[in-house]
Amino acid sequence: MHQTRDTRDRLPAYSPQRFSIAPMLDWTDRHCRYFHRQLTRQTLLYTEMVTTGAIIHGKGDYLAFSAAEQPVALQLGGSDPAALAQCAHLAQQRGYTEVNLNVGCPSDRVQNGRFGACLMGDAQLVADCIKAMRDRVSIPVTVKTRIGIDEQDSYEFLCDFIQRVAEQGGCDTFIIHARKAWLSGLSPKENREIPPLDYPRVYQLKRDFPQLTLAINGGVKNLAEAREHLQHLDGVMMGREAYQNPGLLAQVDRELFGSTQAAPDPVAVVRAMYPYIERELSQGTYLGHVTRHMLGLFQGIPGARQWRRYLSENAHKAGAGVEVVEKALALVADKITSAGEI
Repeated sequence: MHQTRDTRDRLPAYSPQRFSIAPMLDWTDRHCRYFHRQLTRQTLLYTEMVTTGAIIHGKGDYLAFSAAEQPVALQLGGSDPAALAQCAHLAQQRGYTEVNLNVGCPSDRVQNGRFGACLMGDAQLVADCIKAMRDRVSIPVTVKTRIGIDEQDSYEFLCDFIQRVAEQGGCDTFIIHARKAWLSGLSPKENREIPPLDYPRVYQLKRDFPQLTLAINGGVKNLAEAREHLQHLDGVMMGREAYQNPGLLAQVDRELFGSTQAAPDPVAVVRAMYPYIERELSQGTYLGHVTRHMLGLFQGIPGARQWRRYLSENAHKAGAGVEVVEKALALVADKITSAGEI
């Protein structure tokens, strides 16, 4: 399952943005990323959005991650160029592959802090933020944005935003969520579902800005759809489908990055997590905090429901350890073996 460095070096020289997993609040934490890395070595992983205030003034370590998660990017929320530059510098010191500015989240809480999607209405400020970060770090600084906000949803508005941030901020990589955002009247969940997807608009953006690296996000359900998007764009970012059906990630390296290595076996992936789980338990982490990210691994495989149920019912019990995962695994592994699938 693990590739040597020599093997990785022989892979086609694709950008890390070719396939990535979206930053998702309360989902893509360090446990999730470590698990996803067992399934795909090449996919670019993102942290949850972390605000500059939390990093600079918070009591916890909001930049913690394992080197085994690499390549991993930090997504920042903020609108103060100096604070963003400081956080980008800290991220580079900690070893992150990339820093990404959130210009796409539409929640009220985010807007009150003047960051997220509302920043699309101030392209100059976004450009200033990107430039401030780029002046402090050598790692890539990227932007994740929408195609518009509220009534500012024309193609011209989008082009003007991209052009200003690229030319005055020096940003050369954008991840475009192919929906506009309503800053009031819709919840964040509704903003992910109600505004219609407009993939052709993002394709047109690549034709008009061929010098930029552009990745698309929004509604991507499988790797066949990802391959179709890659006919038009430089990269694809998958969100909830990658989280809820992580087994599909086992095929990413072969299908999208040209790896010749065998796809990871899901049973072996679970057992590869045991040393990590035991380390986390010894440091006070509850088993359920890790295993909640693993529930969807066997989607579509006999025994998947029993796997999910056993973990859901037992992982949060006091003293729960690796033996709980092994018992849950037996409920699905036996059925896979009897079906001749492994």
